[in-house]
Amino acid sequence: MTSTADRVARQQDRDQGIGTNQNAVKFCQQDYDALRQQCLKRGRLFEDDCFPAENKSLGYNELGACSSKTKGVLWKRPTELCADPKFICDGATRTDICQGALGDCWLLAAIASLTLDQQFLDRVVPSGQSFTEDYAGIFHFQLWQYGEWVDVVVDDRLPTKDGKLLFVHSPEGSEFWSALLEKAYAKVNGSYEALTGGNTIEGFEDFTGGIAESYDLSKAPPKLFQIMQKALKLGSLMGCSIDITSAYETEAITALKLVKGHAYSVTGAEEVHYQGKVVQLVRIRNPWGQVEWTGPWSDESNEWKCVSEDEKKRLDNVAEDGEFWMAFADFTKQFSKLEICNLTPDTLTSDEAHGWNPYQFEGMWRIGSTAGGCRNHSATFPSNPQFVLRLEDVDDHPVDGKPGCTFLVGLMQKNGRQQRRLNRDLETIGFAIYKIPDQVCICTDVLLRQRAVAMSSNFINTREVCDRFKLPPGEYAIVPSTFQPHKNASFVLRVFSEKNIATSLDAHLVDKSERPCFGHGMVLNSYYNVYLFFSPMEAEIHAKIEEHCDTVNLNITQKDENNTLGLVEFQVFWKKLQKYLVMILRAGDTTNDSKRRLFFVLGFQVNSAVLQAIVNRYADAQYAIDFDNFVGCLIKLEMLFKMFKSLDKGDSGKIELDMQQVGEKRPTTSSLSARLL
Repeated sequence: MTSTADRVARQQDRDQGIGTNQNAVKFCQQDYDALRQQCLKRGRLFEDDCFPAENKSLGYNELGACSSKTKGVLWKRPTELCADPKFICDGATRTDICQGALGDCWLLAAIASLTLDQQFLDRVVPSGQSFTEDYAGIFHFQLWQYGEWVDVVVDDRLPTKDGKLLFVHSPEGSEFWSALLEKAYAKVNGSYEALTGGNTIEGFEDFTGGIAESYDLSKAPPKLFQIMQKALKLGSLMGCSIDITSAYETEAITALKLVKGHAYSVTGAEEVHYQGKVVQLVRIRNPWGQVEWTGPWSDESNEWKCVSEDEKKRLDNVAEDGEFWMAFADFTKQFSKLEICNLTPDTLTSDEAHGWNPYQFEGMWRIGSTAGGCRNHSATFPSNPQFVLRLEDVDDHPVDGKPGCTFLVGLMQKNGRQQRRLNRDLETIGFAIYKIPDQVCICTDVLLRQRAVAMSSNFINTREVCDRFKLPPGEYAIVPSTFQPHKNASFVLRVFSEKNIATSLDAHLVDKSERPCFGHGMVLNSYYNVYLFFSPMEAEIHAKIEEHCDTVNLNITQKDENNTLGLVEFQVFWKKLQKYLVMILRAGDTTNDSKRRLFFVLGFQVNSAVLQAIVNRYADAQYAIDFDNFVGCLIKLEMLFKMFKSLDKGDSGKIELDMQQVGEKRPTTSSLSARLL
């Protein structure tokens, strides 16, 4: 239950504003201000025990302790590398970033785009940090990580070789904000090596908290250039890359000096007048700081001779910094992929900015309870977590002129880079969206009776799958899943909508017709004979805790709290037992969806977190729950639901218990989750 409790605690923190950029969570519980003051008071420079200047912080394989690449590496502070180190010199710009001996060009492209807007930069790189005033060898940065902003503290000991920074660095070698930001990012992901390989989208999202889309440029939509222009005006971050067909093509340089399998950042989209016509141009930056496009509209190309001086000055067409212009038509031919990161309302300051409405849910796939796999696995698919959206208001100005509700869905699995050290790969993930029929209420095979109205573009083993949809108003269920069933993973599901929508967390579906009506005729009248058979001469059954018939189970039927069952009380218990047996026999199987449906028809709406707790507590090694355990669980659930309703005086769906109440043995004031386990 620790992970479940953590998720509940995080949700409560978010409700109170904790985890926002203005009130970030302290990573590793390290408080920057407190640590800095301690160092200043003691007259010592900060040394980070959570990310020490040791081989294990470099990596685990290619940068492991036995690798030739790490031999001779020394950790040095900027004050040991140059006479006058600067944190930021004359403002942070995209030219401050040069790639080192680490394959994290995707990250550096995102950092370069970050510098295009001072507001974005200030969110990630807090101001007031320097190597002069109250310098204590400690710096901090703020990163978005799986639904919340975290404040990451680092010391300024950086890996060097032959007296030079091993990884990212500034061209002059005296500016260190980018190197320290890279170190903070390595810290949250476990090591520098964990940053090798990736998509610029990942960096975009972790620097903004936004949600990113990807465009296949071979299938570019007709208005893509206008989309790019608008996105840049809104401050969106963009990156592009050229696909490779084999590992041999990684960072191979084409005849026109473009690098394959390499992450570039898109920094501009403008129109120029050329020989009496308007030409669309795209500005691109190579984070290497060199190796530029040599085709049409490159720095020294003849095309610029036919452009007015004013326009050339406006576009700053010549720069020896790895940045270059190219025609949009060439861009779509030469590059394979474009990535755009859409931003949350709190990051948008432009009057033209359209604020998306963000919604976020945390969830888990767990073997034996919620790891159902994709739609191909019909027996287990309905056991996946499900999230309900109610789309009501159509878009104000639809691009295609047709009414509908536009929204983005992003499914992100957690902690993939941290798990590389354990040789664990990302799971293959995706999602499906179903229209909820009117006759369905809030869990079962109803989804299998219809086709999905929309799906993720593919199932893929990346950190996030994200797609844009436009659907008519109505109620829909999003079902995120791994491709194969029986996979453990945690995820964050995010929805960005143009208009406000109603959402429901983990609201599993069930036909209204499936809820039975239990009457007295369903229960046999033989309880009296059974009672007499089991009861002693005093006609009372002593409530000793034996196997599943413990005090907690009997409390639900007792009226006088004397730890015994009289005839009337036994009648209640016997009816419940028979009702449970009838429903289990009717279910006919022991799948997780069957368990969940049983809980529902018996009056318990059980979400994924509770189902996981039940499986962990009551299931055997094959994740099956036998009859005895299932009855014991049902009785406890009924007790807990009654307890909750009795404590929830205002019917608010929430109760508060102090520590003493949680620890009390009497079930009337006990913790529901603790009693369930």
